[in-house]
Amino acid sequence: MVLPQVVSRDQWLTARRELLATEQQLAPRHAALVAARRRLPMVRIEKDYVFQGARGPVSLPELFEGCRQLIVFHLMFDPTWDDACPSCSAFSGRLHPGVLAAVRASDTAFVAVSRASLAKLRASREWRRLPFPWYSSFGSDFNYDFHVTLDERVAPVMYNFESKEEILAAGTPIELVVSETPVEIVGLSCFIQDNGNIFHTYSVYDRGVEELSQADSLLGLTALGGRV
Repeated sequence: MVLPQVVSRDQWLTARRELLATEQQLAPRHAALVAARRRLPMVRIEKDYVFQGARGPVSLPELFEGCRQLIVFHLMFDPTWDDACPSCSAFSGRLHPGVLAAVRASDTAFVAVSRASLAKLRASREWRRLPFPWYSSFGSDFNYDFHVTLDERVAPVMYNFESKEEILAAGTPIELVVSETPVEIVGLSCFIQDNGNIFHTYSVYDRGVEELSQADSLLGLTALGGRV
C-alpha cells in the first residue's frame, strides 16, 4: 500500500489549492449531471411481475408500499448459489437505517430483488440482517428485462446499455457477455408511479452502484479510500 508523499504544510496548501480548482470546475458539471438524470425520459411498465417475499406473492406496485417512488437493489443471488454475492452484501451493510429513513421520508421505498428462490433467500445469512425488504423474482422475467441476469437462451444479452453484438463489434469483448452460463449483475433501478401507472426512470450497474454508496462517497475523500 503506497502512502501519499510527505511534504511541508506550504507545499500541501499549494497542492490542495490546485485540486480545489479542479473540484470547482467539476461541481457545475456534477450538478448538470444530476439535473440531466432527473430529466431522463421514462418507460411505462406494461408487464405484470410477481415477486415472493415475507408476506407472500406481491406485484411491482406493491413493492412501493404506498410511496410515490421505488428503488430496487438488484442483489446478485443466482438460484444455484448457496448464498448471496459477498460484494452485494457488503454494499447492503453500508446502507445505514438513517439513510433508508431519509429515502423513505422523500416518499421513496427501497427494496432488494434477487433471482434465487424465496426459500434460498430465507436460508441466507443476510435474510434477517438486511434493513430493507428482500424479494425473490424467481420464475419471472424481471431480472432479464432489466439486464441484471445475462442469459441469451432466455433473452438478448445487454450489458451496461450495449448489446452483445455492439460490444463484440467494438473489439473489446467482455467475459460477462460471452459466458455460456447465466451471469448475475449488480444494479439499481428506479421507478415512479403516477395515476395508476408504473414507469421505469433509471438504472445503473456495477461500479456505478458503488459510487452511490454513502460510505464509498465518504471514503472517496480519504487517502486510502476503501483499501484500509
